[in-house]
Amino acid sequence: MSSVFPQAMIADPFIFLSGTPGLDLSTGLVISDDFEEQLRQSFQNIKIILTEAGSDMRKVVKTTVFMVSGNDFSILNKVYAEFFPENAPARSTPQVMPFPAGIKVSVECIAVL
Repeated sequence: MSSVFPQAMIADPFIFLSGTPGLDLSTGLVISDDFEEQLRQSFQNIKIILTEAGSDMRKVVKTTVFMVSGNDFSILNKVYAEFFPENAPARSTPQVMPFPAGIKVSVECIAVL
């Protein structure tokens, strides 16, 4: 049975990740009400998905960070630098309407396998 919302799709030589919110993978619930904690968890989840697919954070070439608040760029830049300390990928950051379940941020990305 295929999923109508896959976490990722491989189109060799790339992997395309669906929007990944800051969920606790063991419970499926939002990790916290805090934007920074959700953002950090989102990138942790991306790291896990990429590793399982045979890629890693150094191979991310593009991210799209969907943020409910447009005022969190200093936090975004700080966390982004933690996960991409050098050669940060291209990034788009649209502000979006509120997500359900208290999700404040969702990140999608494209990486090379």
